[in-house]
Amino acid sequence: MFKVKDFTSINQIDIFYLNINFNYIYYMISLIQLEYLIALEKHKSFSVAAEHCFVTQPTLSMQIKKLENDLDVTLFDRGKKPVTPTDIGSIIIEQAKRVMAETKRIEELIQINKDTLSGELRIGIIPSIAPYLLPTFIGKFAKKYDGIDIHVKELLTDDILKAINEDQIDVGILSTPLPANGFVTTPLYYEKILLYCNRNHDFANHDSIAIQQMKDNKIWLMSNGNCFRNQVINLCELQESTDQTSFHYESASIETLIKLVDIEGGITLLPELALGNLTPKKTKLVKPFAQINPVREVSLISNRIFVKKRMIEALEAEIKKSIQPEMLLANRGEIVEWA
Repeated sequence: MFKVKDFTSINQIDIFYLNINFNYIYYMISLIQLEYLIALEKHKSFSVAAEHCFVTQPTLSMQIKKLENDLDVTLFDRGKKPVTPTDIGSIIIEQAKRVMAETKRIEELIQINKDTLSGELRIGIIPSIAPYLLPTFIGKFAKKYDGIDIHVKELLTDDILKAINEDQIDVGILSTPLPANGFVTTPLYYEKILLYCNRNHDFANHDSIAIQQMKDNKIWLMSNGNCFRNQVINLCELQESTDQTSFHYESASIETLIKLVDIEGGITLLPELALGNLTPKKTKLVKPFAQINPVREVSLISNRIFVKKRMIEALEAEIKKSIQPEMLLANRGEIVEWA
């Protein structure tokens, strides 16, 4: 068992634990050492980790070695290239990440006391959401909370999950449910998935389209790595391994897919917010599905440690204000999973 002693310097935590002889053994673990530990695990190189921590390599190596000596364990296997954490090293590194995240909450506690919001908020957002959602709220959010330094990156879903785990971003905006545990998920809205066809396509004269009707058509898809592509495949029950004609046509953006349909023919699927960019004439080429009402769930995700909680809650509120009220309802359709 162990207990944590009160400390006056945020650069050291005095940790005691009771051994089998009921004697206290005293350790001094600095936050600087934990920072170096996390950096080395991330970059897998003493020289690169030292560069990112703005110290010399000998300084970083000495502090890691001192920590190993104090704990009487080997944290990294230096015989492997790249440098790899040992089994106990991996466990301690995960705990170090939790400790460092909790120290960041000190600034948030001060802001709560002062009733202010300031600092950096790093947002990741997937490409099939970014062009339609961001313009509706980001300007208002930035003006309302001018003390927040906002950084937005357009990333694929897997990259967002990785970036959150590695503390490169604070929050992600993407399609859920997620295939991975370990994240806090806050649903934002539910948007319909709709079909868009060429003006000369047979579907142009239909009021709605049955899923079965799509299988023999040329479908323009987003490229691999985009979750909206997977949702289209799941919804239409397409078999990528056998139906090769459905997968020759791919693009990195929904706007490109729309243009390809207009020029080359065929069909594609659109998220509901994308309709705001269409002309009235093109809007007539958008068709709902018969018998089903597929939607995609769009959510905020963050680390379970939930650093910067108040900023993320403010972001959630601003996004929901920018969305049509009916899109906030979870029961407006059947959620199409992407994983």
